[in-house]
Amino acid sequence: GIRDSSVTGVQTCALPIFVLLMSVNPGFGGQAFIPEVLPKCEELAKMRAAGKHSFLIEIDGGVNDKTARDLVRAGADVLVAGSYIFGAKDYRQAISSLRGA
Repeated sequence: GIRDSSVTGVQTCALPIFVLLMSVNPGFGGQAFIPEVLPKCEELAKMRAAGKHSFLIEIDGGVNDKTARDLVRAGADVLVAGSYIFGAKDYRQAISSLRGA
């Protein structure tokens, strides 16, 4: 796959299986979502739709019930939501809220 941090641009390589966009600064959980990842996600989704590549778009960091909706609309396929789920009183409800995004 391809990893993109919150401060770099999107670049592709030959035949990735997935592209991981970091929507926080890597290092520790519980950080706020960096919204500048949304245009990157949209750009990747457009590339994929144009038939240039076939890959999953994965987002890691700051994912919650509100950011998940925007990310899915932008083209994300896989959402990593560790702090949101494990910080919730009800894991099932937290997971359900993400599935409804």
